[in-house]
Amino acid sequence: MDLNKKFTPQSWPAHPENSTLEGKNKTLGFWIFLGGETVLFATLFATFLALKNKGPAGMEFSTQSLFELPLAFIMTMLLLTSSLTSVYAMYHMKNYNFKAMQAWLIVTVLLGLGFLGLEIYEFYHYVHLGFTFTQSAFGSSFYTLVGTHGLHVILGLAWFILLMLRNSKRGLNLYNAPKYYLASLYWHFIDVVWVFIFTVVYLMGVLG
Repeated sequence: MDLNKKFTPQSWPAHPENSTLEGKNKTLGFWIFLGGETVLFATLFATFLALKNKGPAGMEFSTQSLFELPLAFIMTMLLLTSSLTSVYAMYHMKNYNFKAMQAWLIVTVLLGLGFLGLEIYEFYHYVHLGFTFTQSAFGSSFYTLVGTHGLHVILGLAWFILLMLRNSKRGLNLYNAPKYYLASLYWHFIDVVWVFIFTVVYLMGVLG
């Protein structure tokens, strides 16, 4: 099958991401990759829970005194909304509407950048208060968990941006459709991890 073949909305397959053997192999391999990522984050969550509020005697920082739920909630809404816009992008991808897909991916990237900006601000604020990576075991576990997620956000944004730039003049085909799909799948994974971070780190940390 010609992966670069030009299609029409009527001839475009219903599931372009899995309509070729290459696409199916990519999807399978990516699910295996996400399994490894799940183990990574499970380990970081376990470490954080074990070291939460642990530090030198008289440590002034704790989850109750440090974390701000309104900021974390805004970050959560930005990321969840970006997950929804990526769904819209994949809807248009499956309907062979390249321009609409690209437009929704741009919105997704902008929302992701907004989330990333707030996370950088949060880290800057905590460091300014004296809550640093080396300040305590609690600080180390917090920055490692949330920072690792932030790194994944950066990678997801870079993936979207590179896909849009590389294929801006090529349009959709059976070669790049699986790449868009897997990038969206990766973004959903990042969003799910953040929901757990918001619940375990922020919500449980503040409310106990």
